[in-house]
Amino acid sequence: MNVLGIIASGVAALFITVALAKSARRAALRPHVPDEPGGRAPRAGVLRRIGGAAAVLGVGTATGGALWLGAADDSAGSVAGLLAGAGTVAALGLVHDLKPLWAALRLAVQTAAAILVVCLAGLSPAAGVLAVLWIVLVTNAFALLDHADGLLTTVGVVTAAGLLACAVIDGSAALALLPAALAAGLAGFLLHNWHPARLRLGASGAQFTGFALAASGALIQAAAPSGRAAWAALPTLATVALADTALVLISRRRAARSPLRDTDDHIAHRLRRVRVTVPGTVILLALWAAVPVAAGTLVHAELLHPAFLLLPPAGSAAAVFALLRIPAYAPPRATSSRTTPPRTAARRTTAHTTDAAVPSASTGPNVPGSAAPTSGRGTPSSGAAAPAPGKNTATARTAEGHPTVPSPPAPTGRSAAQVAAERG
Repeated sequence: MNVLGIIASGVAALFITVALAKSARRAALRPHVPDEPGGRAPRAGVLRRIGGAAAVLGVGTATGGALWLGAADDSAGSVAGLLAGAGTVAALGLVHDLKPLWAALRLAVQTAAAILVVCLAGLSPAAGVLAVLWIVLVTNAFALLDHADGLLTTVGVVTAAGLLACAVIDGSAALALLPAALAAGLAGFLLHNWHPARLRLGASGAQFTGFALAASGALIQAAAPSGRAAWAALPTLATVALADTALVLISRRRAARSPLRDTDDHIAHRLRRVRVTVPGTVILLALWAAVPVAAGTLVHAELLHPAFLLLPPAGSAAAVFALLRIPAYAPPRATSSRTTPPRTAARRTTAHTTDAAVPSASTGPNVPGSAAPTSGRGTPSSGAAAPAPGKNTATARTAEGHPTVPSPPAPTGRSAAQVAAERG
């Protein structure tokens, strides 16, 4: 095995990714031009979104250089096809970052790239069909993890390390090149992707990472000896990504939402709702991914019985069931009752009530249509109809809904001496 070539590819991917990511970060945070409004350049958001291209270029350059130097003479065709398929998916993701594409088009390109990998690897038709389905499923599952700062990058490093260990156990230096370069490149990109993230993987880096992990796992499983339980260890390497996908699909199905519309219903979003910080969420999911990856690697090395591989999926299913109990969607807004009168009708009623209850200033006590005459004490006279007890009387209000102030009673023509004499 060419161990030196594997180490060299990893170191090259690390340094190239760090250098390119640092340049992209400087361009994204560059101050604005003096004649432009705002505090940053208009391209800052775009540069952060396509920052994953730095990781793609770093990993692709390191892996391609190792192939050109002859580090994978035994399976150069398989690694070349793997790198070409991952590059195609990354290019599609870059276009999607700049202008969103249809989901059907992305799925078709991913399927074509997976078929290219399978054909160049020389798999049988039955194994090829299963490998294509696996690659497309896991590619999109890992791409969905790019919803929190540093999440996909950290889980990708853990998964790539497990694939690297499996390839080294089998003695396949060619299939270990891409996992080694991917683990090192993602580790270098994590310096700029940790919370608060200055750069994001975006669709380009996320789909490249998912495709490289899925295709590498399928080829390592196909190249493993027949007596080894590699087929059982393969699904456990993508436990976290598949659990997140299952959680999203089940919750959207229950809420009658479209499965293609991305909302805040992933694992990291639900953990944030129970007061787990973003770095804490990344660490928890990294530990969650490390357990099945370690179990799968030990089973692949025949150091652990395959029955132990049932524990990680069972624990992940229980975790998904518990996360489903955390509300992910806002409750629907309360609608107004149908019996409530419209605002215009209420204003009209208020206006009529005001006109009927408030007497006019020019109306005297004996003018028909005026308010009931009052005595000197301000009480209605005997001829006026008093409101019946127990019944609600209409309160005069303005158009804005405020109660009106009644007009003072009309003068009765009696002097203050007469009023005092009556009281005495």
